[in-house]
Amino acid sequence: MTVIEALAEACGPEHVWEAGPADSVDGVPIGWVAEPGGPGEVAEVLRFAAAEGLSVVPSGAGTKLDWGRPPTHVDVLLDLGRITGVLEYAPGAMAATVAAGTSLRALRAYLLRENRRLPLDVGSPGATLGGAIATNEAGPLRHRFGTPRDLVTGVQIALDEGSLERTVDGFDLAHHACGSYGTLGVITEATVRLEPLPPARAWVMRPVSTPREVQQLTEALVASTLDPVAVEADLPGVSGGRPAELAALFEGERAAAVQRAETAAKLLGGGATVEQLPPAWWGRYPFDADDVALKIWGRPSELFAVVYAIRDAAGIPVPVRGSVGLGVAHVALPDTVSPERLEGMITAARTVLLARGGGGCTLLRAPHDLRELADTGGPEPLPPDAARLKLSLDPEDRLSPGRQPDPS
Repeated sequence: MTVIEALAEACGPEHVWEAGPADSVDGVPIGWVAEPGGPGEVAEVLRFAAAEGLSVVPSGAGTKLDWGRPPTHVDVLLDLGRITGVLEYAPGAMAATVAAGTSLRALRAYLLRENRRLPLDVGSPGATLGGAIATNEAGPLRHRFGTPRDLVTGVQIALDEGSLERTVDGFDLAHHACGSYGTLGVITEATVRLEPLPPARAWVMRPVSTPREVQQLTEALVASTLDPVAVEADLPGVSGGRPAELAALFEGERAAAVQRAETAAKLLGGGATVEQLPPAWWGRYPFDADDVALKIWGRPSELFAVVYAIRDAAGIPVPVRGSVGLGVAHVALPDTVSPERLEGMITAARTVLLARGGGGCTLLRAPHDLRELADTGGPEPLPPDAARLKLSLDPEDRLSPGRQPDPS
């Protein structure tokens, strides 16, 4: 039986095809594409792939296939777009089990009717729940509610040999699945913690001049009793066309949320205003589709120093945006940046972070040719427990081979 015949038998002939010359995962050519219709079909594809020694890379909406390290090779791209829907939810419950291919937009609309939300406001338009979990992607609300590692309480994963598992002895499977980039198995469903929908929201916006000022104002907000739900900063760089800005979100009953926002505006001073809508950049990444992107994280009090180091290495102020209250931000660079300049910025950021209490700087995405030319220090070694789990679940390294879990 040929590969295409076996995949068609698992998923149906209309949901399998041989990839074309333009099909790739971050520049790596694909052999075949399969669209399973449920967890059982995912397991069947993996069982066949294991028997034939084929590599498999899962995909949701494909919004982050170019994030992280590219795979070394891709025999089968497993498109989970048909595996959708809320599988289990009781009215008024604070948890739901959702199929991995469900878009966060669709899940948001479903929960809106129940006056609930999954506080996962990612910056990838069209992202699926499985994709957000696999990359541990989070947005401004991470300041209060955390990342998928804090919100996912259980998963079902299709493993290399074709079994469907919810637990693995000795490991927190849900925790390790978050940020795994498909290297442990294929997430088919997840149980997530929900929150009540807030009655009202108010944003405080304050123009800023320097990264140091952002740090000082953020520390004042976090140290206060005002309890912001999110604190974000946008430093557009030399070509942003708008001023740098700090913004904080307050939620709750309308009168209380507005009152806390007004108090925060007085605390921040400097022309701070209270608004009922977020700034246009809120919850968006500073990079566009063709840009190079870095992710930096460290102690919130030291993030400003990392931004200065990157700007010094770049020679100009570059766009930076992120959750400054937690010390997480993204940096945008033009795709014309030289490999030497890119190496210098990553090295500068890591040096400062090492000297100031730890953290990290990773190349989140870049054109394939630039990745090949730039020395970014190689992948971080897996923590011992993660390495043991990888060896246990995928000893032949067939699942997203060469990719690396998110260390942040």
